[in-house]
Amino acid sequence: MIEPRHTAKVYRQEPIADGIYSMWIKTPAASVAREGQFINVYMEDGAHILPRPISICEVKEKAGLLRIVYRIAGKGTKAFSKLHAGDDIDVFGPIGNGFPEVNGKVLLFGGGIGIPPMLFAAQKYKKNATSVLGFRNETFLLSDFGLTRGHIFVATEDGSSGVKGTVIDAIADAEVEADVIFACGPLPMLRAIKSYAKEHGIPAYVSMEERMACGVGACLGCVTKTVSVDEHSHVNNARVCKDGPVFFAEEVEL
Repeated sequence: MIEPRHTAKVYRQEPIADGIYSMWIKTPAASVAREGQFINVYMEDGAHILPRPISICEVKEKAGLLRIVYRIAGKGTKAFSKLHAGDDIDVFGPIGNGFPEVNGKVLLFGGGIGIPPMLFAAQKYKKNATSVLGFRNETFLLSDFGLTRGHIFVATEDGSSGVKGTVIDAIADAEVEADVIFACGPLPMLRAIKSYAKEHGIPAYVSMEERMACGVGACLGCVTKTVSVDEHSHVNNARVCKDGPVFFAEEVEL
């Protein structure tokens, strides 16, 4: 049995873009992780109690390795970037429901730091996956997506790679067939994808990016508005860490 919070080992870490790091962690959590789940990573100094939630990018189950890709956004992630192979790292997880198991063609949307968890899904569905990736300017993980042998569309805000614009712009002129949509990224992107899915009659699942504290649904710090009433709070919301982070797009207000 895997202890939810445990001490793992950094296997390898490297920068892959400006301010963005890839870290492989040796952990038994790799044997049970699913696409769309995340882990909580704790700082070593003891002064910062709350962990940082980071999506799972991929796993190598037989080797017991789990990969996270994160952007330096504050003291916590800055501290993580200083870790080296062999260092201890406290993690909690995997956490969350993940994306559902589906059959057929899958259309994956990833924006910014919401791109890494889409790699996990792209590796699962391979040629049945079409990945649409949106970057600010500098791209990352494209070679990893290329190894999945699925179709890839790219958009950048400055037009330096792919189409200039949004992920929706990237496939505006393409005839993309899909039975389901998975998406992770900033809220404006998820709103656009929800509209795209409704327009094309495709069921969509979105992974919400809310600021989480406890990671187990106790603090109610990461609630999101929903269509139905939550059994825990008895109001129209859901806890992203506990009830998500993946939701059927029609169930949440974006």
